[in-house]
Amino acid sequence: MLNNQGKQILVTGGTGGLGLGVTPVLLDTGAELTLTYRQEEELAVLRQRLPANSLGQVRCVQVDLLNEAAVAQLIDDLPRVDGLVHLVGGFAMGPTHEYSLEDWRRDFDLNLTTTFLACKHSLRKMWQQGYGRIVTVASRGAVEPGSQLAAYCASKAGVVALTRTIAAETKGTDITANAVLPSIIDTPANRATMGSEQAELWVKPESIGQVIAFLVSEAARDLRGAAIPVYGNV
Repeated sequence: MLNNQGKQILVTGGTGGLGLGVTPVLLDTGAELTLTYRQEEELAVLRQRLPANSLGQVRCVQVDLLNEAAVAQLIDDLPRVDGLVHLVGGFAMGPTHEYSLEDWRRDFDLNLTTTFLACKHSLRKMWQQGYGRIVTVASRGAVEPGSQLAAYCASKAGVVALTRTIAAETKGTDITANAVLPSIIDTPANRATMGSEQAELWVKPESIGQVIAFLVSEAARDLRGAAIPVYGNV
């Protein structure tokens, strides 16, 4: 079993569809988590999903991850950031010739700008500590772009490039940065949108959580700048 006992890990989007699968896995490895959230309703769902004996390992903070001052303050308030797990992101699609600039900018803000701000300020703390693990979530679309997914795939490709840049900048240190590339994730939202006929083939959030738990552990200290496919069975 992976051991992240006592590690202080910041999980952005820990109350979302992916986060509700990843968070329990990280807690099972002994990590202490700070979770960001947007809406109060998310906390009730989180409490239902987590074992009562694990709630002492979790601190929840409401924050706008597109507000740089708020992100900087969040991280400054933490005693340590041993790991950053950035789960925030969103999916949208439409023909490129009809896609609005407003929607394009929104997709890049959600998928790439939030990643940049979370990584920038977590990395600042990690340089001070001399230690850190950064895990970002890109997408299969980052390396296999699909039709009507220009903004989504381009922004997720940016996440991979950003992560690899950080890995290059932190060579020779005990700071690492890696990305995971899920395919379709088996979440209630995706089942509602896409139907559940093929859902058993989709990758489970808990499976992604196992990969992430490995990447923030000491077992992955020699893995840097990787973009790891987590495709399920599709």
